[in-house]
Amino acid sequence: IERPTRTLATMLAKAGGIAIEPAVAIVRVTRGGQTGKVWLEDLYANPGLDIALRGGDQIVVERDTRAFTALGATGTQNLIPFESQTLSAIEAIAQVGGLNTSLADPTGVFVFRNEPAEIANAVLGRNDLTGDQRFVYVLDLTAPTGMFEARDFLVRDGDTVYVTEAPFVQWQKTITAITG
Repeated sequence: IERPTRTLATMLAKAGGIAIEPAVAIVRVTRGGQTGKVWLEDLYANPGLDIALRGGDQIVVERDTRAFTALGATGTQNLIPFESQTLSAIEAIAQVGGLNTSLADPTGVFVFRNEPAEIANAVLGRNDLTGDQRFVYVLDLTAPTGMFEARDFLVRDGDTVYVTEAPFVQWQKTITAITG
């Protein structure tokens, strides 16, 4: 560590920058057995996060490993990595190619999630739940506030986004099977 490279940001620059997209880059610094992390974009946006380095510090820049699963009548059925720090339900749907217009039911967008007990107790107005609880959040994109709710609802690591088929799809499949 020399005078011009005393801070985290300057050391990253001196090392040649980073090779991954800044939106999904996480910088981890390990010092004395303790590890802290910061998003690269936040490091550059907030100078207060640009810490002074010490001898022995280890710096690792890695791609964000968070992902959600997309299933049902979407553009894809896959494990989808996050492309930004936060991801709304509407952005998650867009990231997988949107709703399949010939198959999807916009009234049936579900987000399956395991919520910690403290959140589950708060949502349900209880205080007796322990451990993770399974929750299903339903988004109706045809409701007057549906798009706003989907825009404000954040998808988390490990969530499953499932879009149901429109009611007429099963009827079309049956007719197609009969008539060929």
